[in-house]
Amino acid sequence: QLQLAESGGGLVQPGGSLRLSCTASEVTLDYYVIGWFRQAPGKEREGVSCISSSGGSTVYADSVKGRFTISKDNGKNMVYLQMNSLKPDNTGVYYCAAEPPIMPVQAMCATPPSFGSWGQGTQVTVSS
Repeated sequence: QLQLAESGGGLVQPGGSLRLSCTASEVTLDYYVIGWFRQAPGKEREGVSCISSSGGSTVYADSVKGRFTISKDNGKNMVYLQMNSLKPDNTGVYYCAAEPPIMPVQAMCATPPSFGSWGQGTQVTVSS
């Protein structure tokens, strides 16, 4: 399993922006599908966005399309989630996860247990 670390969460007003970052220690992310997942209080963990190992294929939940952008910088061993026009419904703990490409990216993003390595999560709160 990889050791993943997220950063960039915080408190933001509706309409604001945040950029989440995910990195791995001692292992390159070049060969992994990376996903961002959100877990709101009392709800199951759900896929927000995922990116293929090469960075050439991305998947977004319908609720965030056009507002969130996932990107992968293999040179820096980082994956980012740029979140714009945030809404209160985006509140939750955001986790990054990594797994070799065992299925198409869209299928993996819809199936959180398909990822074997998870970070500790970073809290995002959207509130006025």
